[in-house]
Amino acid sequence: MVAAGGLIGGYGAARWTGKRQLGGAVLAAAGAAAAQQWRRRAGGPAAGALTAAYLAAFAGSHPLAKKVGAWPSVLGVAGAVALASWAVADRRRADADA
Repeated sequence: MVAAGGLIGGYGAARWTGKRQLGGAVLAAAGAAAAQQWRRRAGGPAAGALTAAYLAAFAGSHPLAKKVGAWPSVLGVAGAVALASWAVADRRRADADA
């Protein structure tokens, strides 16, 4: 759930420090770590799709925030990315461990 943490942590870092660049750095670092994890667990095409979903969630959180508020938006898109990550990459690992 590195990606969900990156979305939440990136927003939190930007909000609490007032430095959007810091939030962007947190978002980028978590996205890169998540992409590597996804690649190891589910392969390149799945990692590419999940990375695209991560970026779309970040972009989509902005207009959604105007309708529902900033934190509900961030938490909603983070939850969606976590669910997508589980469905595509993490569930396979859990099935293999069982």
